[in-house]
Amino acid sequence: MPRGDGLLNHDLLPGEKGPQDACGVFGVWAPGEEVAKLTYFGLYALQHRGQESAGIAVSNGSQILVFKDMGLVSQVFDETSLSSLQGHIAVGHARYSTTGASVWENAQPTFRATAQGSIALGHNGNLVNTAELARMVADLPERNNGSAPAATNDTDLVTALLAGQTDEDGKPLSIEAAAARILPKVRGAFSLVFMDEHTLYAARDPQGIRPLVLGRLERGWVVASESAALDICGASYVREIEPGEFVAIDENGLRSSRFADARPKGCVFEYVYLARPDTDIAGRNVYLSRVEMGRRLAAEAPAEADLVIATPESGTPAAIGYAEASGIPFGAGLVKNAYVGRTFIQPSQTIRQLGIRLKLNPLKEVIKGKRLVVVDDSIVRGNTQRALVRMLREAGAAEVHIRISSPPVKWPCFFGIDFATRAELIANGMTIEEIGTSLGADSLAYISIDGMIEATTIAKPNLCRACFDGEYPMELPDPELLGKQLLETELAAPVETAASAAIRRP
Repeated sequence: MPRGDGLLNHDLLPGEKGPQDACGVFGVWAPGEEVAKLTYFGLYALQHRGQESAGIAVSNGSQILVFKDMGLVSQVFDETSLSSLQGHIAVGHARYSTTGASVWENAQPTFRATAQGSIALGHNGNLVNTAELARMVADLPERNNGSAPAATNDTDLVTALLAGQTDEDGKPLSIEAAAARILPKVRGAFSLVFMDEHTLYAARDPQGIRPLVLGRLERGWVVASESAALDICGASYVREIEPGEFVAIDENGLRSSRFADARPKGCVFEYVYLARPDTDIAGRNVYLSRVEMGRRLAAEAPAEADLVIATPESGTPAAIGYAEASGIPFGAGLVKNAYVGRTFIQPSQTIRQLGIRLKLNPLKEVIKGKRLVVVDDSIVRGNTQRALVRMLREAGAAEVHIRISSPPVKWPCFFGIDFATRAELIANGMTIEEIGTSLGADSLAYISIDGMIEATTIAKPNLCRACFDGEYPMELPDPELLGKQLLETELAAPVETAASAAIRRP
């Protein structure tokens, strides 16, 4: 099931863009273990959360080595590169860019030298006070700016601030003391996993928007974005890192402190689409949530049909639930190419017009003459569903009824999901009937917000649902201070200058 093939479930045609995933983070403290390989497999389990770049940092107690590159986890690492990363602490990251361009300089973990050693950090989420943090970095004394490439992402700003803190006498603070000072000033969604030469650290924003879990190895500890990543490396689930919690793990064990009071607002879209179905979040299994969304969708939006099919893979659990509740048989109407890697080759206009089916192809013998219910997890621009309806009709479907296991997406996300801009969202300015007509469907229906939330079993006040209802979990700055390319404007100049000067020193 994992969407580790590097293409999003919404990308039926090359070049189309749906909701892009958040990033995946993984950290391990385990003396005597091959921590680089554990991290590699942990990132492999988290590949669905980011397919642009991957990286691993390892400490042997005296220095930190970082290996990162553009591409999927399996493309970036091999036996040789992993064997070169020897140590007992590791931090890994699989990236999808929500702040800063998709370039090597922005790949993570980010790295900074400090007066006492160095720091490597991976971040899942997106910050909303990036401009303020950039000014704080620019105000650091140059000698405390650390050394790093000219990155243009919010993660690098947090890394620089943690590396550059001093006390009133100008003496450098430890990473732990720096975190106590800086984390309360960071706003937005952040699940951080970072380390110095001796200690593994983790922190989660006060709203707990993105998931972060703690696991136990026989001889160590693991921190990861999802519980499924614990399973793959043989770690037992202990608990979630709490919203507003800071954790440090070293030879003396695990210690926890709070840098903010918990104000839970977990992202409901994790249950709809982002997380793996074999992951548990806030005590609720994602697969069970999606099946229940399908059941509720069937009750709210019934259809007379012969067959329920899914847009694989993320639509499958909801389609199973819809079939169970409706009594309509579930079938495999679409075949997914499991070996399509992330492609950077853009199709020509001629190939586009041919409707190249790079990822999905219909089973004509199954769907010919049938009235179909097609279940998908969301609609963003609608291009994918429009192409899907056309494909199914060409294959002989008698009717196509689209059912969506989330409400209409009407608002942008500023916390780690890169939706289209609000102007591009098909649900803005069109009624559901008009959207269905635009897609060429015989009917279209979405689950209600309450139906979706009830399927998660999480209390409504504890979920961020801003992309559906516009109620953001925190105050947002002016729109011009929220752009993805914010640090690639003139604002970034002092930060980039300091970083560039440091890295270029012989």
